[in-house]
Amino acid sequence: MATFVLIPGAASGPEYWHLLTAELRRRGHDVVAVDLPCEDDSAGLSEYADAVVRQTRDRADLTLVAHSFGGFTAPLACERVPVDLLVMLTAMIPAPGEPAGAWETATGHERALREEARRHGVPEGDTEAIFFHDVAPELAAETERHARGQSATPFEKPWPLPAWPNVSTKFLLCRDDRFFPAEFTRRVVRDRLGIVPDEMPGGHMVMLSRSGELADRLVAYQGKAGAGAAAPHVSP
Repeated sequence: MATFVLIPGAASGPEYWHLLTAELRRRGHDVVAVDLPCEDDSAGLSEYADAVVRQTRDRADLTLVAHSFGGFTAPLACERVPVDLLVMLTAMIPAPGEPAGAWETATGHERALREEARRHGVPEGDTEAIFFHDVAPELAAETERHARGQSATPFEKPWPLPAWPNVSTKFLLCRDDRFFPAEFTRRVVRDRLGIVPDEMPGGHMVMLSRSGELADRLVAYQGKAGAGAAAPHVSP
């Protein structure tokens, strides 16, 4: 039995993991949906990592699943607790010394997002069409009701690690993601991790639109941790 530690993106709590949590538990695994202090202006990435460590205490066989901005937190937690596998789920990949607030410009994300929105005819600022286009409307509405504020604090300081932690790492790309478009993400994964991402259908909120398929993907990784998963070095 593995323990899946689910690390959310910005302005989010544990709530949007509820379908995936149920699917993973149905398959016989333990799950921790991490609650990060995203509304606390005194909390930076170190405190986010502290929250992961605190909430996984006394658990073993950890697989960390980092979604979106959770990609800045998960590698820090891997330095503090023993982790069997890190899965970057359509996540931001930090570079040493790079503040999260500089990531969009450094990677070219702003341009990629504009082009993707134009390709799908999405009006500027239509977050529902970017994030929830393949999620059932009632489920999207319920998720948005649980949205939180997001402090700017964890975006301000340089990412502190000199290199990627020594942990087996997979990147799972969602081909229908309008926020981190597939072609953009393939390039960033190649340039920053030096690995080829795995791919599945689904948008940015794949844990809501394809929770069962995502659970199958994550469980399948259990037999492959350390075999076919890289422990990459992050390039600046």
